[in-house]
Amino acid sequence: MSRFRHAVKGRDQHIFTLRAACVVLLILLMTALGGWMRAPEKLTIHIPPDLRKGSTRPVWEVPPPTVYSFAYYIFQQLNAWPKNGKVDYPARIESLSPYLTPQCKAFLKEDANQRDLKGELTDRVRVVYEIPGRGYTTKSVKVIDRDNWVVSLDLIADEYYLTEPVKRATVRYPLKVVRWDGDSETNPFGLALDCYEGIPQRLSKAENKGTM
Repeated sequence: MSRFRHAVKGRDQHIFTLRAACVVLLILLMTALGGWMRAPEKLTIHIPPDLRKGSTRPVWEVPPPTVYSFAYYIFQQLNAWPKNGKVDYPARIESLSPYLTPQCKAFLKEDANQRDLKGELTDRVRVVYEIPGRGYTTKSVKVIDRDNWVVSLDLIADEYYLTEPVKRATVRYPLKVVRWDGDSETNPFGLALDCYEGIPQRLSKAENKGTM
């Protein structure tokens, strides 16, 4: 009889061990599922444009060429008034608001109001573009820290009244760019323009010729 009692006891202990193992596995499974559900659905990784030598970098790092390209694209779009600056400029500010900090948006709206009061927007057509030979260099982006940059854009600004050219200026624009981890659906770059770091400076003709 003792042999049968030991056999039954051994079976019960084995069943208990299996049940305990199942509980442990269930806990591990729930932990894994919880981690999977909390993981981000999208991950933005900034890759520098020149990949001839490959690139290894932290996932949070934004390469300076990416910052420059972002600043140039957004600033160029802000200054693209194809028909009438009185309508186009405020419309650009609104459409690009996901890429602007609240302070920058307020500054630009005030700038549009002041320009309108001075008669600088009605029937004005405007476009800005890079000065030939003055595109991105290693000095174009100053890294303040991992979340803040200052970008120098050397641009030509052309303005027309209806079809007549009224202004051409070569200007260096110092722009602030900040990390902006908001809605990735409206701002996939994860960056925002924070307007000017200083006063834009006109470039002399000698400076322009030296880069051609």
